[in-house]
Amino acid sequence: MMVKEESQKLFQALTKHESSFFLVSGPCVIESEEMCFSIASRLKSITEVLEIPLVFKASFDKANRSSIDSHRGPGLGKGLDILRRIKEEFQVPILTDFHLPGQAEVVSEVADILQVPAFLCRQTDMLVAAGETGRIVNVKKGQFLSPWDMTNVVRKIEATGNHRIILTERGSSFGYNNLVVDFKSFPVMAETGYPVMFDVTHSVQLPGGMGSVTGGQREFIPALAMAAAGLGVPGFFFEVHEHPEVALSDGTNQLPLDRLSTLLRKLLKVWRASVNGD
Repeated sequence: MMVKEESQKLFQALTKHESSFFLVSGPCVIESEEMCFSIASRLKSITEVLEIPLVFKASFDKANRSSIDSHRGPGLGKGLDILRRIKEEFQVPILTDFHLPGQAEVVSEVADILQVPAFLCRQTDMLVAAGETGRIVNVKKGQFLSPWDMTNVVRKIEATGNHRIILTERGSSFGYNNLVVDFKSFPVMAETGYPVMFDVTHSVQLPGGMGSVTGGQREFIPALAMAAAGLGVPGFFFEVHEHPEVALSDGTNQLPLDRLSTLLRKLLKVWRASVNGD
């Protein structure tokens, strides 16, 4: 009961915030404890000044890498330990993804939001396992799904009695090695009755675009984000890195951390004009 009450309170605080969208941000993968603490500290400072609700995100394992040789992260045990200490040190909620139904319960002991990865968004056992934890469940729309297909995804989680659900747009496959964001997907998915977040940085990926490594076009991050702000989306997802050029995962589509504050200020102006008619 305690988990459900805590999760419901957080869900309301994030999705019913009247003066700002919420922000999910952090590095793609845990590269080191020091790096994660540094990024978390800067994110906390930025969002406190701008009064934006923050959720820290980092992956303990990147199970869907282009190459067998790619860095995957520290793993479940060590990764969750690092995320737990960040949660305690900075008093921020944690979002992280999991990849097997059996991981859901242990991940929920640390994570406030369990994320179902895009390529696993139709896997019934994953969705049910996430829902049964009582935590908030964030499901990324698969690159291969239409927005209206997410209704069936939602129903699977609801079958567990969990109605704390966030859906995330992250682009759709379009030809080879490219993603396209159809902005009609936001109102379509919102018809499920649940908030729809925009994962901006994954939407500029070029999957497998560099052969054994995923490419990206971070120069389009501001344009896509501003368009979504004009729709008044309730949440934004930005993966950030202090030095994306040397990041061990998704470096080409991560936003340099020193550009985040300026972008958020611009987004807030557009978002408030959209939501409040200012």
